Amino acid sequence: MPADKAQIARQFIETIPHSKALGMTITELGAGLAEITMPYDDRFIGDPETGVIHGGAVSALMDTCGGAAVMSHPDAPAGTATIDLRIDYMRAATPGDPIRARAEVYHFTRSVAFVRATAFDDDPDKPVAMATGTFTVEGH
Repeated sequence: MPADKAQIARQFIETIPHSKALGMTITELGAGLAEITMPYDDRFIGDPETGVIHGGAVSALMDTCGGAAVMSHPDAPAGTATIDLRIDYMRAATPGDPIRARAEVYHFTRSVAFVRATAFDDDPDKPVAMATGTFTVEGH
């Protein structure tokens, strides 16, 4: 992926207000693949008794990661928007651990990109959630 395209995608994701508020950091980006980490934060707890992060924060992480994967695809223009995102929550994330999402574009057309994403905490063999999504391919 050209450096300027990677830089544009990275700057876009890092300046989205919800991404900043959730503390998201891009840890890998290139050629239809993205990985973003979100730190554990007490403000995003969904169950005060257990300390488990709310599914909405996990959803936002996976959606943002999917969009970053699309933006980094070699054939993609600069922008994208989510058309559909379906998430299966497999288990609660471990309280105190950061959550990492990894997304990959598995099919790309003139108008739609198809993405698969997985969210993990400290145990990469046991996903927290898995998602499939479709994203617009703008400008084609």
